[in-house]
Amino acid sequence: MRNLVAELRASLVVTLFLVVLCCGVYPVIVWGIAQGVFPHKANGSLIQVNGKVAGSSLLAQGFTGAAYFHPRPSAAGQGYDAANSSGTNLGPTSKKLIENVKQRVAGYRAENGLPPDVPVPADAVTSSASGLDPHISIENASLQAGRVATARGMDRMDILWKIAAHTEGRDLGILGQPRVNILLLNLDLDGKL
Repeated sequence: MRNLVAELRASLVVTLFLVVLCCGVYPVIVWGIAQGVFPHKANGSLIQVNGKVAGSSLLAQGFTGAAYFHPRPSAAGQGYDAANSSGTNLGPTSKKLIENVKQRVAGYRAENGLPPDVPVPADAVTSSASGLDPHISIENASLQAGRVATARGMDRMDILWKIAAHTEGRDLGILGQPRVNILLLNLDLDGKL
């Protein structure tokens, strides 16, 4: 019986030590380092306009209207709902996915005045795994540039320069593809950056 009590005491002491270490000390150290080294990112990469938070450069927002660049479609809740972040979980042979993509391709072509022979980028018609991807491909942004330029009464080349200004390179120079942050681009077009 003494052996059992000693083993139980040792187990409880180790468990409490690990709880304090893993649930208290480690998170505080990581939080402190993050606040010291990169506070903007550690606090959600929030973008402020006139002292008010306009959004996070890490989360998509549902921009609509011809004067704005549109993000990837979202499967998160009712669309771009961070509390319901998720993908569609539909596989490549899913009839529902195929129909959704066909409808989105037709809508994208009509919205942007594209002829039937122009390829539509995959990110324009499929949602990301989280449903909250804040970026689109350069190709997607370029195809939307004409619509946005017309709606804003701007020259298409000026819009393309704005796209280039908000294009982010590959992570670590090798991971992923160059991409355009939609929130920053749309805020810049509104003159709020």
